[in-house]
Amino acid sequence: MRRIGWVLGSCLLFGCPSDDDEGGGGGGESGEAGGTEATGTTGASTSGTNSTDESTTTTGAADVSTGDTSSTGASSAENTDACEGATLRAKPNDTSMRGPWPVGTRTVTVDDLTVEVFYPAAEQPSGDPVRFDIRDALPPEEAAKISDEQNPWQICDCGRDLPIDDAYGPYPVIVFVHGTAGWRTQSLRHMTHWASRGFVVLTADHPGLMLRDILAPLCGGEAAPRDLDSDLEAMLAAIRGETPALSEFAGVLDAERIGMTGHSAGGGAVGPYSDDAQVIIPLAAGPVVGSGSAIVSSMILGGTADTVVQYSALQSGYGSSASPKRLVGIGNAGHLVPSEICTASNEAGQNLLEIADETGVCGAGAAGFLFQCSDALLDDETGWAIVEYATSAAFEEVLHCSSIGTENLASIQTVYPDVVEFLAE
Repeated sequence: MRRIGWVLGSCLLFGCPSDDDEGGGGGGESGEAGGTEATGTTGASTSGTNSTDESTTTTGAADVSTGDTSSTGASSAENTDACEGATLRAKPNDTSMRGPWPVGTRTVTVDDLTVEVFYPAAEQPSGDPVRFDIRDALPPEEAAKISDEQNPWQICDCGRDLPIDDAYGPYPVIVFVHGTAGWRTQSLRHMTHWASRGFVVLTADHPGLMLRDILAPLCGGEAAPRDLDSDLEAMLAAIRGETPALSEFAGVLDAERIGMTGHSAGGGAVGPYSDDAQVIIPLAAGPVVGSGSAIVSSMILGGTADTVVQYSALQSGYGSSASPKRLVGIGNAGHLVPSEICTASNEAGQNLLEIADETGVCGAGAAGFLFQCSDALLDDETGWAIVEYATSAAFEEVLHCSSIGTENLASIQTVYPDVVEFLAE
């Protein structure tokens, strides 16, 4: 009976697999917070310890030129690699390290989508820190139950509306898609990391997929319809300058170099876009990435202890995807390793579920099924470092024309022993 309840709760919250979820065999997912800017401070909790008990599996040989890996991970080594027609500041060869740019953020509207843009800024932020309000991802009547003091604010290492650094560029674009019950800033740390290394990052609240719309039917409301394809087509049109939504970034976006990534159902959604993106990276999802006219490489990444989307689904998606491709399996990591959900907390140290339970947020019980957080899993800091190292390397290899990205991926299991499977062909 408990198993039936778990499945029912998972379907209610994550969305059961359907023909248009493209999630690669196992359920939809989770997200993190996102919303408007405010000011103030927040508490932070730490999660888990590194307790992986898995052994390294067979490693595939990459069908790419690897070169010398002696500088990989060396914090003092830098490169100015850029594709023809672009110039970039020197950034660390270690792709787990933040880059040289301060990060700016702006909120824009693309069609009816609320889109956050993170980008390389020309100056350091000043004044109060940017905060994103997790309550903006909730139905309004549920958001009103959580006070400012109880709220787990997301503090952004970025500045609101800073001038973009137009002395360099043009910058490639990364489109991030949150998962089921997620929101646009659910993986805030990763997005500011990419922006600091010379990318413009776009992330939207997706109607029908975001937390507000997953909770609405559980609370007597109605969810907005979901149309991820239309959402992504609108964002791509804005990147290409076909609509005015990103006109303030005209001349600094490189619309010919696009990467797409997403978490769980969001990772499944980006899989088919091989005619539009040069790099596709599904996170905790196992879609089949096709051999479209634009794709140069793909990488499927996730945790081997994921209970929402089984790691075997990622292996299957990798096996059926077109080459060149890579698979990165993080030992003893769960479904939320590409997000900060497990460590999101308020000043009292309460996590998301504890806050929802205390304040009576409708649907909090069902929300527990997305919360795959445990001290027995790989610690967040290690998981985040692996995600940032691997994704930045894959994006920079193609979108910055950087051999360092290739070298870093070839040596990922040496640098991070918690990567228990790495395949490439």
